[in-house]
Amino acid sequence: MTRLTGLRRPDAGITLISRWGTGTPERTRAAADALLEQWSAADAPAILLATHVFTDVDGSGLLIHGQWTSAEEHQAFVRDGRAARVGRIDARVPGIERSGLSRTHPYRGVVLDADGEAGVFAVACHETDGAPGGARAWADARVDALRDGAPTGLLAAHLHLDADDRRVVEISEWADGAEGETPARLAGLPLTRYRFYGSADR
Repeated sequence: MTRLTGLRRPDAGITLISRWGTGTPERTRAAADALLEQWSAADAPAILLATHVFTDVDGSGLLIHGQWTSAEEHQAFVRDGRAARVGRIDARVPGIERSGLSRTHPYRGVVLDADGEAGVFAVACHETDGAPGGARAWADARVDALRDGAPTGLLAAHLHLDADDRRVVEISEWADGAEGETPARLAGLPLTRYRFYGSADR
């Protein structure tokens, strides 16, 4: 059973969350396999502690949840080694659409069922107005609301804040068959639903 709490690395200084658009289930699986091979290779950077890959339920793309030692060391890797490694992935799956990167750290969460099996992971983002403390206040209110009345099938929700304290990224875990409720229940936020695919850990 895969749960997000079991994927966390307490030694991670930053969590990077990104989405790749691939278009078809076949390309999505190929991209996921290529990415996991690169990050689990013997020459993979030691500053990458773990990478977890989730695929869209419709097969159109994937989500990457990467845990790194620090933001500074990741930036150094981007300058010195990322292009070659990503190039090897693109050689196998050309035309991947990368829609940006969220630099985050876990902030708060609520676990409603610690034993249930997560069949679907839903990801939603809330953009604040940038006021000091605005993202934290929204996340706090979100956790309180879920504790007061969570929808059926919701196992847990994990809220990350981005480095600028402007965005909240919510990753929620749902029991199989309950994912149909998520669009109406996740505070009206646009979201994408994923299934866990695989991990590369150190």
